Amino acid sequence: MERESRFFMGIDVGTYESKGVLIDGECRIICQAAQKHGLENPRPGWYEHDAQAVWWGDVCKISRLLLDQSGLDPAKIACVGLSALGCDCVPVDKNCKPLCNAILYGIDSRAQEEIEQIKAYYGDRFSKVFPRSLVSSSISPKILWIKNHLPAVYAKTYKFLTASSFLTAKMTGRYCIDKYLSGSFAPLYDENGVNEAECGLFCRPDQLAEITLAPDVVGTVTPEAAALTGLMPGTKVLTGTGDSGAESVSCGVFTPGTIMIQLGSTCFFIYNADQLPKDSRIWPGHYLIPDTYCVAAGTNNGGTLTKWYRDQLFAELLEQEATGGENAYAVMAKIAGTVPAGSEGLITLPYFAGERTPINDPLAKGMLFGLQSHHTRAHLYRSALEGIGYSIAQHFEVLDENGLPVTKIMAVGGGTKNSLWLQIIADMLGREILVPEVTVGASYGDAILCALACGCYDSFEALGQKIRVAQTVRPIAENHRLYQKNKPVFRALYEATKELMHQI
Repeated sequence: MERESRFFMGIDVGTYESKGVLIDGECRIICQAAQKHGLENPRPGWYEHDAQAVWWGDVCKISRLLLDQSGLDPAKIACVGLSALGCDCVPVDKNCKPLCNAILYGIDSRAQEEIEQIKAYYGDRFSKVFPRSLVSSSISPKILWIKNHLPAVYAKTYKFLTASSFLTAKMTGRYCIDKYLSGSFAPLYDENGVNEAECGLFCRPDQLAEITLAPDVVGTVTPEAAALTGLMPGTKVLTGTGDSGAESVSCGVFTPGTIMIQLGSTCFFIYNADQLPKDSRIWPGHYLIPDTYCVAAGTNNGGTLTKWYRDQLFAELLEQEATGGENAYAVMAKIAGTVPAGSEGLITLPYFAGERTPINDPLAKGMLFGLQSHHTRAHLYRSALEGIGYSIAQHFEVLDENGLPVTKIMAVGGGTKNSLWLQIIADMLGREILVPEVTVGASYGDAILCALACGCYDSFEALGQKIRVAQTVRPIAENHRLYQKNKPVFRALYEATKELMHQI
């Protein structure tokens, strides 16, 4: 069958919105669809989704929207790829029915006591068993939290899943997790699959999904899933992966030295590596591409912080947008753009929801330092964007300290629509930032993985030829020098106040 006559569907479920795309065998977009949803925050530090209603509900809605918009016969959809926000945990029964709300990724910090319990349990063995630090995004503490606090749920659990595993199971009936995401479950998986020797504290080995590779076809759409999604029974389905992994595929992170900066609800980084560093500040592991490595890292603060500023300081812009006015974020960027680099002495620690890498401190707090009477909300917003920029720059410093050179930077995600933010990041790093032509994101990565899996391309290198750069953001030397001067202040602010942060 020719490339043009086969079609591939990718769907990604995010923190506040799910997106889907249909492409043909030439990786050209046929149509797109999106579905917004909420985020539950029942207690401070708790962030949840209803996996059945939000995750699976969005997949079913988007699949039908794509089929309706395209007018395609569902029989022409050769394969479906699914991704979702990673590092979360949902316990399910034998029918893949969630037993409680899903505990989300690193923004959920409820399992801090469990992290300390795990460290005490392993004692001197800890560093040997855990290849990366235990942080709020780690999944094994979330499982232990369910065991400690929801014993009735724990007793009924058939499988402990992350979001992409849940969606693939709903679509195919098979419980699997890609090797890239399995690292977030440490120490419950090793090179060969479930690490039965280390399951004792957490769960039974049979309560975990099997490891498969992200580009693998692991099953087909069941009749039950077909009735809900509009797809044909028997349509091929990939393993699925985390949203950031799929997004890295969408922008061509296929060679060592290439890094993706994902500007979404949080910032996430995936660096294609030819070696694995031993550095507890970041997350080394296997990459989606078979037999390759990556260094991953992620903040808790990105688009969630810009949303907070919009809702709290620029609410009238949101009201104007609702009545036909310009996009609120676009107006905010224009307003902040009137403020010079450095925000006239104002520095923001962007830890409004704790922080993952590189400081790995769920109890970190946000801070405005240097605030004076002449500062306006424009200064506050620009300083927030710069604060995230300083955090991004710290990750590049960690790579440099580990002898991992960066040769190409690809920026993706909704934040790429904010030209000011992109310029701040380029200035902060003193490097060019490339934005791909197709910025749909993770759902596009899911879809092109399907095209690869179905034989439209014989290698990732061949697939990479379809990914083109649309924008290059070059650093402004004067701004870079200013940020270099301020970086030590940003770092020292956290170090000087972290104990006070923990006290409150």
